[in-house]
Amino acid sequence: MAAPTADTAQLVLQARQGDATAFELLVRRHLRAAYAVALGVTGSEADAEDIVQESFVTALQRLDDCRDPQRFSAWLMRIVRNRSLNHVRDEGRRSALSLDDVTVRSKDNPAVDAERSQLREHLMEEIEHLTRLQRGVLLLHDLEGYRHREVAEALGISEVSSRVHLLAARRALKARLTGRYSA
Repeated sequence: MAAPTADTAQLVLQARQGDATAFELLVRRHLRAAYAVALGVTGSEADAEDIVQESFVTALQRLDDCRDPQRFSAWLMRIVRNRSLNHVRDEGRRSALSLDDVTVRSKDNPAVDAERSQLREHLMEEIEHLTRLQRGVLLLHDLEGYRHREVAEALGISEVSSRVHLLAARRALKARLTGRYSA
């Protein structure tokens, strides 16, 4: 049985030997990031959930193909990204991005809740105007807390490109939201 504190490489090695608990821990550790990548590419919660599930099945089936267990996260995120891009290409559509799972509610002030809900809706609308790559970088870096090196590995881009796309995404969101809220 895998220890909860085992490092990723050790979990990969244990999962390769058939340890289902080790693979379950890998899934738990990488689920949110995988979802962020899929959501960033597809813009659809339902599609992202399906793609993440399929990606983990693929990862389990191809675990021996992960040459460097220390880089499991980057390897997995490439699977998720490629499946997401294939899905978008095959579907030929983009859906509205939803951030309902990120809702923070104030227990004492319904007016604050309503304001946050409206801001979240506006943010979702404006994120949809970003490129897929900008959305992916923004979600991984700002929502999931990935460092630029990790974002770069997950999305198959350079660290510099990660920084450039994050800056562009933040500037675009700021401009669009400032235009919306300036009176």
